[in-house]
Amino acid sequence: MPTELETAKTAARNVALLRRAGCDPALGTRLAAHVLRKCPPPKGAIVAGFWPLPGEIDIRPLLLALHVRGHTLCLPETPPRGNPLIFRRWTPGDTLTPGRFNTQHPSGDAITPDYVLVPLLAFDSAGNRLGYGAGYYDRTLATLPHAYRLGCAFAAQKITALPVGPDDIPLHAIATENGVKPYPMTRAHAKG
Repeated sequence: MPTELETAKTAARNVALLRRAGCDPALGTRLAAHVLRKCPPPKGAIVAGFWPLPGEIDIRPLLLALHVRGHTLCLPETPPRGNPLIFRRWTPGDTLTPGRFNTQHPSGDAITPDYVLVPLLAFDSAGNRLGYGAGYYDRTLATLPHAYRLGCAFAAQKITALPVGPDDIPLHAIATENGVKPYPMTRAHAKG
């Protein structure tokens, strides 16, 4: 039987999917401009992106711009459940391999990112994120305590307050087509 937290998260996911429906993935171009102006990765940072799933904001314009700026990029490979993501080196134009849950990943070397672009279904005004429910990003971010965590979403995916559990890792900032919103990391909130 699902816990009260699991039930609340399922309900929030349903709301988030409805809010995201009809959003234009091409708004990722505006998201990219905001990130490059307001919170670009530091010079030399290894940046983990993601290949957008249908319905997600398209961060590929941001990835291309970061490549041009000289950043090493990587994309996640989704391993069996219960394991953290594996970030594999990626250069624009590399062939991608189909993975679990309709994801795609490169076959490059595994590398550790310093700056992580995080997909999400919903976010709230405290910098919490709601993912798809398998816990991959929370598990992964827990292993990268010093990495900068930037959620990438449509502005319509904001929900007033999300149900949050003890293993949920908050984000340093959220980028949308409307701008970048940083969140102060308190000791209890930072988890890394």
